[in-house]
Amino acid sequence: MSNIGLIIEERSRDIGDFLVGRLIPFRKKRMIGPFIFIDHMGPTQLGPKHYMDVDQHPHIGLSTLTFMLEGEIMHEDSLGTKQRISPGSVNWMTAGSGVSHSERTPVDLRNGKVFTAHGYQIWVALPKHLEDMQPAFHHIPEDQLPQWKDGNAEFTLVAGEGYGKKSPVPVYSPLFMIQIKVKTSYQLNVQDALKGEIGICIVEGRIEACGQTIEKGNILVSKVEDTCNVKLQADTHLLLFGGEPFPEERHIYWNFVASSKEKIEQAKAGWKNKSFPMMPHDTSYVPLPGEKK
Repeated sequence: MSNIGLIIEERSRDIGDFLVGRLIPFRKKRMIGPFIFIDHMGPTQLGPKHYMDVDQHPHIGLSTLTFMLEGEIMHEDSLGTKQRISPGSVNWMTAGSGVSHSERTPVDLRNGKVFTAHGYQIWVALPKHLEDMQPAFHHIPEDQLPQWKDGNAEFTLVAGEGYGKKSPVPVYSPLFMIQIKVKTSYQLNVQDALKGEIGICIVEGRIEACGQTIEKGNILVSKVEDTCNVKLQADTHLLLFGGEPFPEERHIYWNFVASSKEKIEQAKAGWKNKSFPMMPHDTSYVPLPGEKK
């Protein structure tokens, strides 16, 4: 057990149409590298009278990474972006000084048929000197992400750098997010392949590490320099993520992340009085927690 820093079980919460497994932040581990927040969306069945409709809401101080495994989402934001995200592709929205966006089931999928929605919503904190950068949006199709095989394991470098490869997702600090899928058992060794703190998110299947079997729906957190070998059992799907931690603490309130509480208070005031950057042609509005529309 000495090589395992912490095992985090998903904690479920209901946000209306979705049951979400909150992976981080966790009271014993606030961040893993620059990753400050991960929500597991679904898997859930969507269909008539039950679609994804996340109204306009704000962010500062972070980049959002949306990674779908099943189903599709239409993203729109205050930059004027309108981008559909399909399984395997990456939506990377950098909030910087402030951006607002919505996420909804595409119109053409509201056709009376039932489909599965399953994916991850991930927040990556910005380094302090870039917290107030201009907002930006990038979409990277699945076929532009580095993909390779090692034996029976299939790897996709979703973001950052790892295993001597680099993703085209424009990240702002040293980090990595890697998808691994296996149909038969596989011995994973991340030593010398990744830099910084590491989280191993078990999407499907199970792994064996340091004499323990860890099931899907958990994160195993460790440090690269003392990570024990991990054995993936058959039909396992993992997300590895992490990177170099920041020297400063990060504060998080609702959808706001910042190195200072003052920045968060400014963002709260801006959203409340609607001086925050807002989406064109969208009058929807998610109020601050405890506030009325």
